[in-house]
Amino acid sequence: MGSGPPTYDPEPTALPHAEPEELGELVADTVLDGARYGTWTLRSVSLRGDSARYRGEPRRDALLTARFGTGDHALVLVAMATGARATPEAHLAAAEACRWIGRAVGRSHQRLAEDVRATRRADLKAGLHRLTDRSLGRLRASALERGARPEEYTATLRCLLLPADPHCRTRVFFGVGDGGLFQLRDGSWRDIEPRATEHAPPEPPRTAGPAEEDDDRLTLDLGVPQGPYEQLPEPPLPPARDPFRFQVSLARPGDALLMCTPGLAEPLRGEPALSAYLSRRWSGRRPPGLAAFLADARVRVKGYADDRTAAALWEA
Repeated sequence: MGSGPPTYDPEPTALPHAEPEELGELVADTVLDGARYGTWTLRSVSLRGDSARYRGEPRRDALLTARFGTGDHALVLVAMATGARATPEAHLAAAEACRWIGRAVGRSHQRLAEDVRATRRADLKAGLHRLTDRSLGRLRASALERGARPEEYTATLRCLLLPADPHCRTRVFFGVGDGGLFQLRDGSWRDIEPRATEHAPPEPPRTAGPAEEDDDRLTLDLGVPQGPYEQLPEPPLPPARDPFRFQVSLARPGDALLMCTPGLAEPLRGEPALSAYLSRRWSGRRPPGLAAFLADARVRVKGYADDRTAAALWEA
């Protein structure tokens, strides 16, 4: 799609360089995953961009899909990260960011699941902000250990928390950095990316009134008091410098929710043909299978050659 054919080949060409003693650091060209719990079906994918495929560079995007807990009390985390451009260890920083937030959420998953089911927005925002700051603080600590500057060994981070409880339609988004959060409803895309909020003095929690109960875009711009989740050891690590993004959505039957890195968010916003195509493909009564989702996510648009990572959620 676009003004002409894309510059690069449509399939992988050059492999990234490998070190014989560091084979565990290799990153696959493509990662694909999926799940179904309660009323929702998940599809997720991370693709090496055309430019990286041509140059033999590793995929800078990382993807983590993990379930914590069992039965209706389980909580699913989808985390995606993008390492800094033009840095040799960008792929390692992205993978580490996903691991740190995965560990933090996993240790606190029981309380998080309770707060999601009860829609405790104030507690969720405060706690997740703290877990995100601490996770990215550990990433900056890793930069010092590697002898790299913090801006070289860093990553954006975007996450979804999804309850397995079929009676809970609360979906929680949080993270730091650019990307996209979109809702597909009645065949039309809505850009629901929350605005970034800086650290602010604490405000008292607010209880949603009747008029807010059915709002599908509820975001409380609260401060960040000490959160109720895991207590991490001292000494404290430096907080994240980038603004935090947070949103609680109440899903409706037939909705589709898409979280993605800039590699897909930018062409989706900038190329109407891609927006229309994915709207047609993903508005059906049934979610696409893994192969069909992969084919849709890799539709190429001239002028956009970055890695693409996306997680889409269909509501029954």
